[in-house]
Amino acid sequence: MIAPMPMAELPARVWRDDEWARIKLGYAARDMDEKWNVFIEDQTAFVHRSWTGNGIYEASFAAVDDGGWRICAAVVESEPARYRRRADRHDRVMLELVLSAIVLGEPAAELRAELVALAMEASGLTNVPAGALLRSALGLRTGR
Repeated sequence: MIAPMPMAELPARVWRDDEWARIKLGYAARDMDEKWNVFIEDQTAFVHRSWTGNGIYEASFAAVDDGGWRICAAVVESEPARYRRRADRHDRVMLELVLSAIVLGEPAAELRAELVALAMEASGLTNVPAGALLRSALGLRTGR
């Protein structure tokens, strides 16, 4: 990252221990339709764009007392030439969506709908198909 900026909003989700174990395995894009690579060092997830290799998010995880793992701090790239930030809510949703839908392969329907609503709100466009918005921002996840 060139210009990391602390994220004002963090995902509230607590990932179960088995989910954290899968997140720690990371994710490597297999083709051009996949947009994200994720790798873990210690307890920090590094989320990079697959085509450019640019780091976009870094999320530090901490164990929760009753079990599971939560993001306790995160930064986002703020250099416009590397990543066009939209809003704090967008960063929160995108980070959680990459971890949930791309790394874990979850449907994440509510997060997908929230991302589409945020994208439409930011662009002022209401006639863009949701699938096109999702594919543009999130990309696809190949079957594994």
